[in-house]
Amino acid sequence: MARGRARGSQNGDLILRDGSRVGVIGGGPAGSFFGYFLLDMAERVGIELDVEILEPRDFSVPGAQSCNMCGGIVSESLVQALAAEGINLPPSVVERGIDSYVLHMREGSVRIETPLLEKRIAAVHRGAGPRGAQDWRWQSFDGFLLDRVLSRGAKLVRERVEDVRWHEGRPSVVGAGREPRAYDLLAVAAGVNTSILDKLGALSHSYRPPRTTKTYICEIHLGVDGVHELFGSAMHVFLLDLPRLEFAALIPKGEHVTLCLLGERIDGDLVRAFLASPEVRGCLPPGWSAPKDLCRCAPHMNVGPARRPYADRVVFVGDSGVARLYKDGIGSAYRTAKAAAVTAVFDGISGDAFGRRFARSCRAIRADNAIGRLVFAIAGRQRSQRSACRGILRMAAAEQRLSGNARRMSMVLWDVFTGSAPYREVFVRTLHPLFWGRLLWEIGSGIATREPARERPV
Repeated sequence: MARGRARGSQNGDLILRDGSRVGVIGGGPAGSFFGYFLLDMAERVGIELDVEILEPRDFSVPGAQSCNMCGGIVSESLVQALAAEGINLPPSVVERGIDSYVLHMREGSVRIETPLLEKRIAAVHRGAGPRGAQDWRWQSFDGFLLDRVLSRGAKLVRERVEDVRWHEGRPSVVGAGREPRAYDLLAVAAGVNTSILDKLGALSHSYRPPRTTKTYICEIHLGVDGVHELFGSAMHVFLLDLPRLEFAALIPKGEHVTLCLLGERIDGDLVRAFLASPEVRGCLPPGWSAPKDLCRCAPHMNVGPARRPYADRVVFVGDSGVARLYKDGIGSAYRTAKAAAVTAVFDGISGDAFGRRFARSCRAIRADNAIGRLVFAIAGRQRSQRSACRGILRMAAAEQRLSGNARRMSMVLWDVFTGSAPYREVFVRTLHPLFWGRLLWEIGSGIATREPARERPV
């Protein structure tokens, strides 16, 4: 292949070539992954690109200036995928490795070790730490990824995007204090907690933003010793019979524990009911109450894909397009960003090109999310049935004496809670006759004894 031009559309205007300008709105994981893979693929085919990442936040400053409003769990599958790409998360980014979790239900609690006996799940802060953090010793996960793409030759433009429009057939970005700049390709990785999505209809009349729901995240400061004493390397997961709450977790990190509530329309009443539950209060220091200056936010989360997240010269990656339901949003940002970058370099930057390769990645996530909704619907019904809860707890507790594939319930719960496997794979595991045989046995035993099994005190 001749140097200076990538393969792509027969229309020479809709391919990348030497000197093509590429803009990326958003310097979070989706934007950084896209820039990283775009530059990597372009180097392979011998073209040089001018890539700019437009990101107003400073990921080296604690508090809202660097906050990306995320729980900060990097799944086992993503840790492995990044390692294969040559991106190894350093100790300065990983505040704590998670090797177990404690499942709390109304009927009891059980500690579940990772089925593979590895400490692979990473707990990170997306920004430079919560508001008021002092003597912070860890690096922002988002900042680490952004530094990687900048080291490959991308340029950081630290400005907020105010408007987008077309200019002479190319997408043009208007930022504060700078002349509008047109790009040959514009990747939108702005997430769903921004007003810029409302203005992107000017780029593609077919695009419709994702459906979202409100969540709740807060940072509970316990100090390094307090976190280690109360949580160690275990994440605490709550499946409580509270309306509209699908999932909640306390995630230990460095000096803080991150509380995440996921579900439909999380509001103040639901947060207060959750914090008042005995299962939650038993995990926190005696007498703990939320301080007035608690670092917290109520971000929106993608729970429904955008419509047609691509057009000629425009592609939407990460939460701006499609994201995995409730779990592993960083992982879906990685997959969609890489698919978009590969498409742009090898297939072209037309809407038709993105509609082939990139759209396949989006459809795969949407299809898996449909199964995920079924998984969470089944889990919701089980939470309201005391006998089913007892059976799940007893089965998970009994499995801690086993190893490998024999820990069927533990593997299902681990992958659902951590996002380490597709929902399809998790659902298929639940169809195994031995899974249901053991669960029905434990449900029957629980009804007879009226006592849930506990593997050990938690």
